[in-house]
Amino acid sequence: MTGDEHSFRLTMIGYLRVSTEEQASSGLGLDAQRDTIQRYADGHGWDVVWYEDAGLSAKSLARPQLQAALTRLHTAPKRRDVDGIVVAKLDRLSRSVADFASVLELARSRKWALVAIDLGVDTSTPTGELVANVMMSVAQWERRVIGERTSAAMQAAKRQGRHMGRVSVLPEATGARLLALRTTRTLAATADVLNAEGLTTATGHHWTENSVCKVHRRLIAAQQQTAVLTA
Repeated sequence: MTGDEHSFRLTMIGYLRVSTEEQASSGLGLDAQRDTIQRYADGHGWDVVWYEDAGLSAKSLARPQLQAALTRLHTAPKRRDVDGIVVAKLDRLSRSVADFASVLELARSRKWALVAIDLGVDTSTPTGELVANVMMSVAQWERRVIGERTSAAMQAAKRQGRHMGRVSVLPEATGARLLALRTTRTLAATADVLNAEGLTTATGHHWTENSVCKVHRRLIAAQQQTAVLTA
């Protein structure tokens, strides 16, 4: 993205979220988030288009408006009409470091900016990129700790004569894209989009309805297992 493409003015997606409980008790509601983002955007000379999920938790990334925003950002850079996504607080986007890391990886791979105002994460700037790199390191550490716990649990299950499956090794960006597509598309349509975007299975094959179904189930199971291990 160059300044010439947008007349030196970026257009960012402002993402807002509150859960049902927060609507009743939190001081940082939709209006407050919007105000925080707008002031930040004004200070940086950005235009903002708004997406909001009201009454939804951040337990997963499977939220209608968030997925719509990510789909819009997934457009090829030269045809994209937005330059990134900004949130007032990181937990408006995700409460999971692993989920945040997957979104950050998507941002890097597709070359759009990710901004979390409260933490100073702004990948459109060198300092914000540094903060994001630190958070990615934390996410990597978290994955290793979870992996060690999972390995210990699998060994214990093996000793007890039980079997625990293993999730196929997919790039995080591919897994996140599959999950995003499955929120609004059929298995067959998801396979078609993944293939059209040049994304392959963990073994390098084209996607089929059956492979999408199997991997989707495994990814959901992995998310649930991670939630239990980190609780």
